[in-house]
Amino acid sequence: MSLLREIQKAVLSDDAELSRILLKVRLLASRLGSEPLEDWVKYETEGYPSDADVPDYRVISVTYRGTWSGPFGSGIQNAPIPSYLIEKHASKVWTHRKVRESIASVEELARTKDGILSIDASNLILLLQGKVYEDWACNGVTGTLSSVAMREIVQSVRSRILELTIELEKRVPQAVEVTLDNPVSLKPEGEAAVTQIYNQTVYGNVTHVHAAQVNLSITAGDWDSMVGALVDAGLPKDAAKEFAEIIVDEKPESVEKPLGKKALAWLKKNTPKAASGAWKIGSDVLTKVATEAALQYSGLK
Repeated sequence: MSLLREIQKAVLSDDAELSRILLKVRLLASRLGSEPLEDWVKYETEGYPSDADVPDYRVISVTYRGTWSGPFGSGIQNAPIPSYLIEKHASKVWTHRKVRESIASVEELARTKDGILSIDASNLILLLQGKVYEDWACNGVTGTLSSVAMREIVQSVRSRILELTIELEKRVPQAVEVTLDNPVSLKPEGEAAVTQIYNQTVYGNVTHVHAAQVNLSITAGDWDSMVGALVDAGLPKDAAKEFAEIIVDEKPESVEKPLGKKALAWLKKNTPKAASGAWKIGSDVLTKVATEAALQYSGLK
């Protein structure tokens, strides 16, 4: 059975642990030459480091309750604190938590019987003094997460894995041929298609990925024409210049490997911006545009 079929079978099973499924996805990503997809799987299985962006499905809401003491021995116990006040006097970081734990930890948290997960919110005590109930002392703040939100993360990852394999099957037929004993070598456009599918399924809505036609006109060795073409394709001017400088500094090795480590790192950092709609270019074509620009500037195409 092909590796892709094994993943599909496992993700549809109620018994298979998601962490084990992701290991197979990571191997498939490696065989298909998609470093961004590999990184996503690595982060999901090992946890997201503090300097890595987390996908939107891993940002969940936090609710807070507090205890206050007032004059003459009066007090307020376990009172809900409006999110508006938390964001106003602390920041939105407190009300929207980025879940960086590994998917195995998320799965375990999702099994919490009472449905409530507590987090350390002691730092909010000082930030909220006198700002919720005037002249009342804040003695304690408790933050809670819902285990339902954890289950939604698990389900989101499962949905994205399934959608990923479905789109690979449609757009990159060679992916179905990958087995443990039969690695498949994709052409650059095939590797770009894999990364495009990853960008759309992980950072965008889980919808069908449409192939995009990329038409650039870059004179070999002409930095200005490369920047202009990238801007015309939808990149912000600053981003276009940044990428162009990388291509000038890190010339492509060959037609098969037009993007070096710095270029791939740039794509990894900026793909979420394209996926969010902040750029005029979609995440599904960003990799293809970058690859085409590198090839044309270097005279390889």
